Amino acid sequence: MRGLRMHPSGAAREIACGDHGGAFCAPPVTLGRHRSREPAEVRRSEGRMVEDRRESRAKARGAASPMVVEVRGRLPPLTWLRAFEAVGRHASMRAAAIELGVGHGVVSRHVRNLEEWFGRSLVVAGPRGIVLTGDGERLRRSAGAAFDLIAATTEDLRPRPAGGVLRIWCVPGLAARWLAARLDDLQEALGRVEIVLRATTERPDFGSDADVEIRFAEAPEPPPGARAALVERSRIFPVASPGWLAEHGPIVDLAGLAEARLIHEDSREQWRRWFAATGHRPRGDLAGPRLWYASSALDAATAGQGIALATRLQAADDLRAGRLVEILATDVRLGDYWLIGPEARWDSAVLAPFRRWLIAEMAATVDAASCA
Repeated sequence: MRGLRMHPSGAAREIACGDHGGAFCAPPVTLGRHRSREPAEVRRSEGRMVEDRRESRAKARGAASPMVVEVRGRLPPLTWLRAFEAVGRHASMRAAAIELGVGHGVVSRHVRNLEEWFGRSLVVAGPRGIVLTGDGERLRRSAGAAFDLIAATTEDLRPRPAGGVLRIWCVPGLAARWLAARLDDLQEALGRVEIVLRATTERPDFGSDADVEIRFAEAPEPPPGARAALVERSRIFPVASPGWLAEHGPIVDLAGLAEARLIHEDSREQWRRWFAATGHRPRGDLAGPRLWYASSALDAATAGQGIALATRLQAADDLRAGRLVEILATDVRLGDYWLIGPEARWDSAVLAPFRRWLIAEMAATVDAASCA
């Protein structure tokens, strides 16, 4: 036939369509310059041929039954599920994006794609963040359990270093602005122990997730079978960069502070609590951007974007280097730093030296800041 062009193999070849590889299609056949549409019955026939070849290959390899292959082929892409599970757990697109190390728009797109894949709504935007629908909550529980199982199995299969492993879950502000800068010192104190640090506000499962937790709270609330130790009584105070203060003028009282550009974490509640502890009642809504985590808020303050709240440990290095300046003389406490770990391993060869190092290093940091 003149003008007929086909694939060099002489037959329709299998092509994975879509990023989850769940469908197969054949290349188009063209007559002359015009592409024709294949009749529906031809496409169905070729589809059956493709499935027959797939089943034959699976049987030849001794694979599981075609039903298992078919079920797995109907799963949505795991990247969509992972993004959705993080959104449901945090009730926030932004927090999920931070955890996954991708942009906010990427997470939002994955969730929309997953909703289109299921053909139903999984999340709705509420006044306090993302709220899951009934179907969404059901999927989140299933996906979360599956990811937890995969993580636990992965941990079991990974080769263990000779000195053991210390998995630390730590509040993000302290992890990013204090602990990460002292990992070399910690490694020297622990020897050949492998250090795994996760910055998170979540509570861990000491059986599968972490060996120890560093938490900022008024009360530690250890889970059953765990114990807690106070490692630093924490004062919290406002800070800004010298450049910002030079541009906007000094802050001389609490009323002036309340009218300034304040940098918030996930909500304005922390600043409200701080002002309440000082006895000052601000007028207005304490305007300013919300950046979710303390580490991001302090990064913005260091960059001259406004005034943030900081603990002595979070701001110690920046205060000493002159990148931040404490504003006003206040003595407010909204929480303390607690070390929480399993009772059975509290005095183990890994947790005990870590606890001693942590308490001593925090005390040295606070003393150095007081002398500066």
